[in-house]
Amino acid sequence: MNQMPKLSSARLTAQSHFRTLRLGTPFQPRIDALMKTNDWYDWGGYRAPASLWDEELEYFAIRSQAALFDISPMVKYRIEGPDGEDFLNRVTLRDVAKLKSGRVHYTAWCDDEGYVLDDGTLFRLAPDRFRLCCQERHLPWLLDSAIGFDVSVLEETEAVAGLALQGPTSVAVLREAGFAGVERLKVFDLAEFPHEGGRVTISRTGFTGDLGYELFAPAELALSLWDRLWKAGELRGIRAIGYTALNRARLEAGLIVANADFVTAEHAIRPDRVRMPDEIGLGFMVDLEKGHFNGRRAIAQARAKGSMRHVLVGLEIEGNIPAEHAIVYHKQKKEVGLVSAAIWSPMAKRNIALASLSRPYGDTITDDLWVEIYAMRELRYERLMKRARIVPRPFIKLDRRTASPPADF
Repeated sequence: MNQMPKLSSARLTAQSHFRTLRLGTPFQPRIDALMKTNDWYDWGGYRAPASLWDEELEYFAIRSQAALFDISPMVKYRIEGPDGEDFLNRVTLRDVAKLKSGRVHYTAWCDDEGYVLDDGTLFRLAPDRFRLCCQERHLPWLLDSAIGFDVSVLEETEAVAGLALQGPTSVAVLREAGFAGVERLKVFDLAEFPHEGGRVTISRTGFTGDLGYELFAPAELALSLWDRLWKAGELRGIRAIGYTALNRARLEAGLIVANADFVTAEHAIRPDRVRMPDEIGLGFMVDLEKGHFNGRRAIAQARAKGSMRHVLVGLEIEGNIPAEHAIVYHKQKKEVGLVSAAIWSPMAKRNIALASLSRPYGDTITDDLWVEIYAMRELRYERLMKRARIVPRPFIKLDRRTASPPADF
């Protein structure tokens, strides 16, 4: 009788430890060399840094210097063909006909019931060539939706490396790196620049609410692009950062994250967890004049009937203890919602949060709101009820984000 070979204890340990593959991005050698904290997280199967050296100082690098963040794990689709515009108009909320070549817009897409599948950025690289960037993978859905359109859809996540360069000195770094004319880009503009015999696409976009840019290049040019920026930024205070710092900045900017501030329709298990665009602050995207698109009928009916069940709001909370995942109450008694993200904002000098509330709370009833916070004090948790008030988003607004041309620090 055949016997299974015995494995050594060392091999058993190796096989049972970290069974899930952690992919490396094209920039991984540079990030690994800078990693001091060994603080990693899983971003779509990639080993991504939550912080590299000091999460507090990484945040301040965004706000006072130039911060470099690897966005290569972001899912990227190349969509091209004569029917590219019509196809994207069919699946996304905004009118793609209004998106000119060399421009980017923030958009979202829904299922047939009008519930948000994801949000992301759409780059119009040419009249019939687009790049769609998002959090989740949607290739089967996009391919099914493309039936009948003269269009090709290809995922290019691994083939295209991406960097976010954010902060007040970001434009100075790009100019020092030799990207001549980059200062002429206005918010949501994009342009191509030569690099090492290839091309780099640079857009004036970002997830920080600050002056910033995103760069996309073929994966084989990634390390030389990183080195070019790093050398140019030596005297401009360039720093590599992780997601924790970026998350603080995006919250100050009032920006939402899929499956953090709302559950996408494909991930939701319970039917009351899904959200329509109006329920998460994306109602401004919905263009009912452009013709049919996924979820159009359901969204229009919900608006006509006034049947939206939720609203996402910005909160300012008394005190300085972040209220992340705190329950929101009306008159300290009735549970009306939940905080999805919260920080003490160094820029706004306020305790801020994003919260999803059940209507009419946050809609017609906006007063006497409270959050329940459990704070650790001398090795014991204390229950604190803190008053909260609804405030506009973004929580901070920096003039340098939209200045044209931006200041050259």
